[in-house]
Amino acid sequence: MKYQSLRILVTGGAGFVGSHLCRRLLAEGHDVICVDNLFTGRKENIRDLLNNPKFEFIRHDVTFPLYLEVDRIYNLACPASPPHYQHDPIHTLKTSVLGTMNMLGLAKRTGARILQASTSEVYGDPEQHPQSESYWGHVNPVGIRSCYDEGKRCAETLFFDYQRQHGIEIRVVRIFNTYGPNMHPNDGRVVSNFIVQALTNQNLTVYGEGSQTRSFQYVDDLVEGMIRMMDNTQGFSGPVNLGNPGEFTIRALAEKILAILPESRSRLVFEPLPADDPRQRRPDIALAGRHLDWAPEISLDQGLGKTIDYFRKIVLHQDQQ
Repeated sequence: MKYQSLRILVTGGAGFVGSHLCRRLLAEGHDVICVDNLFTGRKENIRDLLNNPKFEFIRHDVTFPLYLEVDRIYNLACPASPPHYQHDPIHTLKTSVLGTMNMLGLAKRTGARILQASTSEVYGDPEQHPQSESYWGHVNPVGIRSCYDEGKRCAETLFFDYQRQHGIEIRVVRIFNTYGPNMHPNDGRVVSNFIVQALTNQNLTVYGEGSQTRSFQYVDDLVEGMIRMMDNTQGFSGPVNLGNPGEFTIRALAEKILAILPESRSRLVFEPLPADDPRQRRPDIALAGRHLDWAPEISLDQGLGKTIDYFRKIVLHQDQQ
């Protein structure tokens, strides 16, 4: 498929998902501007792109205005793991709300199409299972996760209000649990936690009884879905779920990682469940199939193998220092 070369801004472009998205957009021949304040993003994720003449990196916090000329905007900027977004919850909210307003303002001025990376966390601890886009969610507005949950919910509100009031061309995706290379080793998300613990022979920390469920999608599947959503010409704004409907308990995930790494001396240990931790999470992706002809293709076993290879290199490098 041939793509028209565009000037594309990716906020949060040095982060886990953003770096994969930048790489894919460059491969399609676009000019990519990566904006990141490097709070959770890392230069290492984009180091191989810095000499590419079609790639530009700007260190900037999106809570402050940004003046550029662009054709499209992917708004990914925001810490996405509980330890990171709870570290400075007020700034997390500012990133979701003020950062979104600044990017929507840029889209309004330039006429750019803009995509918001929202999250399955807008569903909170869901009372509907699986979660479809028509479900309004079950979120604690004053809990320790609400800086992220409510920030992302407000960002969606802003997107649709800008569309209704100013005619901005918007796209909104709700991202379910995603994993893969370029995750931060200290990310705090369950896949990276378990893999690093297993590779370093630490016990795998399972919260509660490990009976809570999640659905894990490999990052390449997510990037494909995001690009299809941005490129769709039918004017489909979303929101649309992007996730893998394969559902696993946290305990089953831990046991699967230990089975892939039989040399690990790690065992499972159980800790109290964190406050407001969702009991179950699985996307209904019928809408993505209908509008985007999209479905995830990479199995959990395939994706974990690639992710373990990535983290094995990091652990080996740390051991050699």
